[in-house]
Amino acid sequence: MSTLVKDINFGIEKGKILGLVGESGSGKTVTSMSILQLLDQKNMEVQGSITLQDRELNGLGNKEMRGIRGKEIAFIMQNPMNAFTPVFTIGYQFVETIRSHTSLNKKQAIELAIDVMKSVNLPEPEKLLKKYPFQLSGGMLQRVMIAMSACLHPSVIIADEPTTALDLHNQLLVLRLLDKIRSEYGTSILLISHDLGVISEMADDVIVMQHGRIVEAGNVFELFDNPHHDYTKKLLRTRPTLDYEHQPITHVL
Repeated sequence: MSTLVKDINFGIEKGKILGLVGESGSGKTVTSMSILQLLDQKNMEVQGSITLQDRELNGLGNKEMRGIRGKEIAFIMQNPMNAFTPVFTIGYQFVETIRSHTSLNKKQAIELAIDVMKSVNLPEPEKLLKKYPFQLSGGMLQRVMIAMSACLHPSVIIADEPTTALDLHNQLLVLRLLDKIRSEYGTSILLISHDLGVISEMADDVIVMQHGRIVEAGNVFELFDNPHHDYTKKLLRTRPTLDYEHQPITHVL
């Protein structure tokens, strides 16, 4: 059995954003899937310890992990279309997500969904809940997925390349939403990206992965200003910039 990632060791403080960077194939997504216990357990083995608030996750059964996914650890996928079942409305899937982790009835779940969608600036949430995934743009679906992730106030959000498939306008919206969730709920965020421009604007600390290993880690300012590993220096030389805090967003009618 070949080793995909090795000697991965990190933690995320409450209310902080940890950036996980590296080129495609470096092991970023495998690391996140290991945390969520979503790898094929027949063909892959996760060794070591994965803890959430002192609770060991590695080795838990599927039923126990289903109770943790979504409620304690939320997952935002790179392609939002993969997160929704095309034959059910957004509202049905949103409400079922809430009800599967809480004791709320259907009416209460709908009210919560609408409130959360309003809080992340989604327009006319009552109408959005009646739509099917294919009726929404990629940027809109990504924001709905973030709203679903935020509604249960999870301890951790794993965001796997959440802005890669989006235009600049929607990238800025998504990054602002994640920052708002972090600041309001104290949610810890593992932000996975190959885009160092995004990481530099969002992360408190950064881990750099190459060939399934961590090659460098540290505070975002220290690492960007004084990188030690040659691979990190190479990534920084090709870094784009994304000033999400100050760039104006305009609506063209």
